Amino acid sequence: MSSHLTTHVLDASSGTPAQNVVVSLARHLPGGGTAGVAQAFTDVDGRAALGPERLEPGMYALTFGTGAWFADRGIASFYPLVTVTFTVEDTDRHYHVPLLLSPFAYSTYRGS
Repeated sequence: MSSHLTTHVLDASSGTPAQNVVVSLARHLPGGGTAGVAQAFTDVDGRAALGPERLEPGMYALTFGTGAWFADRGIASFYPLVTVTFTVEDTDRHYHVPLLLSPFAYSTYRGS
């Protein structure tokens, strides 16, 4: 199984998928700094796949453009960006990082 990364963004306040959220994946570099890996927009089901078929071991950051998404809908929100930092250790696994989103809160977990 490949270990590429997927995400699923749900608008918890409406109970619907969050379509067209920009999502960026970056890798933290040893010694400091980050390097961009991939960028995507969520589809009609709020889903996106990012990155290569195999992620190298290391620390990554997945950043969601939540403020712009809410602004496009005329909704005030508190978090302009949500960044989820995680570690890839097992390069033979698939990584799924869902985001439950509302204007003033968010939650994430390691999915399957």
